[in-house]
Amino acid sequence: MRIGLIGLGRIGAFHAGTLSSLDTIDSLVVTDILPERVRQVTDRYGAEGVGSVGELLAAGVDGVVVAAGTDVHAPLILACAEAGVPTLCEKPVASDSAAGAALLRRLADYDVPVMMGFQRRYDGAMAAVKAAVDAGELGRLTTVRSTTMDPEPPSRDYIAGSGGLYRDCGVHDFDIVRWVTGQEAVEVYAIGSDRGAAFFAEVGDVDTATAVITFADGTLGVVSNTRYNGRGYDVRLEVHGSADSIAAGIDPKWPMRDATPGTAAAGSPPHRFFMDRFADAFRVEFETFLDVAAGKQPSPCTVADGLEADWIAEACVRSAAEHRPVRIEEVRPAATADSKPSAS
Repeated sequence: MRIGLIGLGRIGAFHAGTLSSLDTIDSLVVTDILPERVRQVTDRYGAEGVGSVGELLAAGVDGVVVAAGTDVHAPLILACAEAGVPTLCEKPVASDSAAGAALLRRLADYDVPVMMGFQRRYDGAMAAVKAAVDAGELGRLTTVRSTTMDPEPPSRDYIAGSGGLYRDCGVHDFDIVRWVTGQEAVEVYAIGSDRGAAFFAEVGDVDTATAVITFADGTLGVVSNTRYNGRGYDVRLEVHGSADSIAAGIDPKWPMRDATPGTAAAGSPPHRFFMDRFADAFRVEFETFLDVAAGKQPSPCTVADGLEADWIAEACVRSAAEHRPVRIEEVRPAATADSKPSAS
């Protein structure tokens, strides 16, 4: 297959290496607004570089991976749909709820598969948690906890265009708790703080946040995020039920120090970032997308699915700003009501 890649920043350059290693991909066509990034990727991976999105879409690609900035996700997804090219786009769907809702309405005119990039769904341990919940092994769910703690923050420029901690980082947690529980969120209460670099407050963001989510069946969710976790990259999922409890992310490289007296220190170096923590998950995600692009299966995570996580993030932003619980229906545009997907 011939696959296009738009955006060669931190995540895009990483994706270029993974895509180049897949046997199913015969050629990789890449583009970025910075020519130097294109040169670096073409030199390193033997990819074909082009000067614009238009050139890439005209290059006979079978599918496109969008890894550009959040503010251009929606227009790039639409451009790919108009060109009839299946697309995998990194989260979030758009920079705000209005843009996401508008995109969903426009995509109804095109019979082209779009898949949102939430790689945690393809992590072996998290998929096992989902299977256990679906099989009823945990009984009645009581609490689900999802954690994302980065060892250090990205650059100021990245933060300024990211959409904020809830939309950029927490959205992964919001998607995974919805997917694993099979339940839709109905209300959130969120709070954030700024105790790190000054640029977070300068761009209206926070560096640490917690959100409490109430799901339709009464299950409670707790999401914790921070840009400062000195011990490493901590991504965990815990699900507690009336019959059993299960967790993902408690592996030998989990960046947590056990304070139990006499307990030996962990032997493996902690995870440092998403590149090592989710390398296998990204590979499985791309292999799944290639099947979607080839027409072998439908998109397992549609734009409508992605927007459900975005609505939770949007509600968190409002909740933190107004210091009150916010119902999801307050931020979900009415025009999307008929397009709600099933959480399962």
